[in-house]
Amino acid sequence: MFPHRYLLWQFTKRDVVSRYRGSLLGLGWTVISPLIMLSAFTLVFYGFFQLKWPVEATGSAKMDFSLQVFAGLLIFNWFAEVISRAPGLVVDQPNLVTKVVFPLPLLPWTCVLAASFQAAISMALLLVLTTFLAGASVTWLALPLVLLPYIVLMSGAAMWLSALGVYLRDLAPLTAVLTSILMFLSPIFYPLSQVPEKWQPLYLCNPLALLITQMRDVVFMHQWPSVTALAGLYLLAAVVLASGYWLFQKLRGGFADVL
Repeated sequence: MFPHRYLLWQFTKRDVVSRYRGSLLGLGWTVISPLIMLSAFTLVFYGFFQLKWPVEATGSAKMDFSLQVFAGLLIFNWFAEVISRAPGLVVDQPNLVTKVVFPLPLLPWTCVLAASFQAAISMALLLVLTTFLAGASVTWLALPLVLLPYIVLMSGAAMWLSALGVYLRDLAPLTAVLTSILMFLSPIFYPLSQVPEKWQPLYLCNPLALLITQMRDVVFMHQWPSVTALAGLYLLAAVVLASGYWLFQKLRGGFADVL
């Protein structure tokens, strides 16, 4: 992957810029979109329903619930964008398979990095608002350690899905359905404490649940991440990436015949 870093950068930049090409505000939407989403959360959850998060995090009841939900959705939307696009990454680029010599494993990495750009903007907004309401915390230094295995995990999953998507065209709608279900099986609109205690170990087998919980602890509760949880995430990420790369290389020989 390292020898193709310039190509990876160019494809990622093209992916990001193409989303907003022709729009009046262009890349400004990367900031405006999360701001609109956060404003909507505050209006609905606090203004309409008067919902409060069980554990105070920012000192502002008005923003607590919306920021907690925003943090959960940030992680989920990041994942959902990669997973929803992954089955079509190779299928949508037949010329790269049949007409030119191209390092195809770059396509999943490009997808993950492009999605990470929007996630980084949303994360910056989250940290700025949290700093304004409750102050920054030294535990934020651990955020890269928490998010790195997530990026690796998504890259491996994207390789799995992009390779299988060439042969299984039903994979795209299937992943859309499963991703929607996963949204409700992850602690996005509620904290982990709301899940019955006897089910929590099984519930935390969902990597999204584990990651969202760890990120909230680091950002809002000023707690360092669990070493055990991080070790599990890193191990899972390494297994998914290694197996995804193996499968991609195993199946890529037949891509041209199918496409």
